[in-house]
Amino acid sequence: MPRFGLGVYQSTGKSGMAAIKHALSVGYRHIDTAALYSNEAEVGQAVRECGIARDQVFVTTKLWNADQGYDSTLKAGALSLKKLGLDKIDLYLIHWPEPGKRRDSWRALIELRERGVTRSIGVSNYTVAHLKELLAQSKVKPSVNQVEFNPFLYQRDLLSFCNDHGIALVAYCPLARAQKLKDARLRKIAESCRKTPAQVMLRWGLQRGVGVIPKSVHPQRIEENAALFDFTISEIGRAHV
Repeated sequence: MPRFGLGVYQSTGKSGMAAIKHALSVGYRHIDTAALYSNEAEVGQAVRECGIARDQVFVTTKLWNADQGYDSTLKAGALSLKKLGLDKIDLYLIHWPEPGKRRDSWRALIELRERGVTRSIGVSNYTVAHLKELLAQSKVKPSVNQVEFNPFLYQRDLLSFCNDHGIALVAYCPLARAQKLKDARLRKIAESCRKTPAQVMLRWGLQRGVGVIPKSVHPQRIEENAALFDFTISEIGRAHV
């Protein structure tokens, strides 16, 4: 799984498809969608038409709460694959730890993996308590836990637990919903790195071993968000280019 990707929440229709194709053209290789986003068809079409070999593009989608439960999860997974129009889903996640249903949903995800519908399975929005419950109930551990995570929502205990158990942490809203881009400390670090505040926030996640999936439909912002691999952030906020 590429640790950097494009989130496509609210990216629908022609503009959404154009954003995905542009992202793929400038080097993105991970696209993150969900049944809830109502754009799995656009994601699949963009992947098929982008001119990049299928095995070079990693596609994540998610099971929505209303479809949780064993039988309904099996149907929902098959439907997501049909909408995507791809050979397989690369990573299929339980979107939220739905009370009373998440155990059966997880059993169904294991079955979907065995059937070849998806290559890998994981969860989203799981706390340490939810992960402990899952690990106690199943011999199959999730490959990924996708949660809101950024410098202003630094879930240290969750990251530590995931690292200890071989679960990759992926951050959605890695830019804190663009609400902290004017933070004085962040701007000072960005100036020292000669990068933008957004780039610093994304790089911060990558340096902690966390995947980041910022979302945007604007070509310039998509390109800006990807310019993360020519600098590092030291403990005191200085760059080593």
